Amino acid sequence: MDNKDRQILAALQKDGRLSNQELSERVNLSPSPCLRRVRIMEQAGVIRGYTALVDQKAWGLPVTVFIRIKLERHSDDVVQAFERTMLEMDEVMDCWLMTGRSDYQLRVIAADLDAYEAFVRGKLQHITGIASIDTSFAYGSVKRSQAYPSV
Repeated sequence: MDNKDRQILAALQKDGRLSNQELSERVNLSPSPCLRRVRIMEQAGVIRGYTALVDQKAWGLPVTVFIRIKLERHSDDVVQAFERTMLEMDEVMDCWLMTGRSDYQLRVIAADLDAYEAFVRGKLQHITGIASIDTSFAYGSVKRSQAYPSV
């Protein structure tokens, strides 16, 4: 990936709805080579897709919860079962494998505290192999970005 590819990606991260004409003008490249570069990056998996960023509160899920999970043991079967279950849970927006005191950190969204409690009691606590669940509620957001910084 060269500097021109990075310019294209930076522009698309800010506005994924840019037409090829608008994109080529922003990165100072003619439309045909610009489109060719975009297609190559799509085929290579550098550009993984396009999406709409929807306001969480407007969607009706204003509560953000960070959950730290510690597993009882780290055998292949326990780890694989936990990770498979995370992929199936719609409430889990992100699941990160961590170093430190916790094995995983989740970002979960919910409509309210009752919905979060139902998630924990009805789903999370039923996963075999969890030793502990530690929860923190976000009461505000200072910064959230989907765009990667320049390197």
